[in-house]
Amino acid sequence: MKKHNFYAGPSILSEYTIKNTAEAILNFADTGLSVLEVSHRSKEFQAVIDEASALVKEILDIPEGFSVLWLGGGASMQFCMIPYNFLNTKASYLDTGTWASNAIKEARLFGDVDVVASSKDANYTYIPKDWTVAKDSNYFHYTSNNTIYGTEMRFDPEVPVPMIADMSSDIFSRPVDFSKYIAVYAGAQKNLAPAGVTLVIVRDEALGHVERQIPTMLDYRTHVKKGSMFNTPPVLPIYSALMTLRYYKELGGLKELERRDLEKAALLYDAIDSSRMFRGTVTDTADRSIMNVCFVMTPEYTELEKSFVDFCAERGIVGIKGHRSVGGFRASLYNAMPIESVKVLVEAMKDFENKH
Repeated sequence: MKKHNFYAGPSILSEYTIKNTAEAILNFADTGLSVLEVSHRSKEFQAVIDEASALVKEILDIPEGFSVLWLGGGASMQFCMIPYNFLNTKASYLDTGTWASNAIKEARLFGDVDVVASSKDANYTYIPKDWTVAKDSNYFHYTSNNTIYGTEMRFDPEVPVPMIADMSSDIFSRPVDFSKYIAVYAGAQKNLAPAGVTLVIVRDEALGHVERQIPTMLDYRTHVKKGSMFNTPPVLPIYSALMTLRYYKELGGLKELERRDLEKAALLYDAIDSSRMFRGTVTDTADRSIMNVCFVMTPEYTELEKSFVDFCAERGIVGIKGHRSVGGFRASLYNAMPIESVKVLVEAMKDFENKH
């Protein structure tokens, strides 16, 4: 039975990425060695990281003056690396979910943090509006997509200070105006590669302006200078990232990726909105994520939640159970998700509703 993988992360990868990574595990670049065992200092792997970095810049249209880094520790490590490197006196943060809240907690270890707005009062089911960023902030930080709650900011905010964004779960799904940013970071396990590497895009001239000493491994300048090779990088996910980036370029880049993502999300949201059994959890349709579609059963059908998950499993649909802090259902529609799988889910929803 074909599986339809809606897990939020680690999540679906393209067949192109999986197939080519599997081949490299057996024989990497005709070296007779596996990518799992080849030296990261070899010319063959240096070519991998060079091409991957170049494709990131090409696909995202990143201007000169930025470095692409491949680091360990996940996006959660960036919650402390960001303020370590950029927070000198005060920073502004927008609180839109669990990961944004965790980033705020870490930043408070390094200086004054102004939380400009929060949607915690409604369990993060909307994106706050009409907030103001203080002009004396060193930077403004936001989380573009909230995987747990299904909200997303598909735009670059207008603020009077440089911006930093956690784009872990929606990077490569829309154009980004990097002229507004000093850093963008993303855990790879949503739209890029297997877990184990974090993509960091950092403006070079913004580094080195804090007054504190920074431990070597937590200083972005260390990794810029050494080309992400200061210590052994996570070679396998970087190789997989290269395969994904090649695949994205072959598809047509960001424009085509965004078109596909919008089409998939519209199909599923239409099914939810027209249903008598299901309803979306995000109160404002403008705030709805196209990466993570969160929905629940209407009150009269809530006792059927487990039955619906089991019903989906019988059709090869996996990973739709909502996060434990929210409940209900979550269908993650990352770039590698084919629209055919979304159609299978929509059909299952309709059939289950007709049955009950």
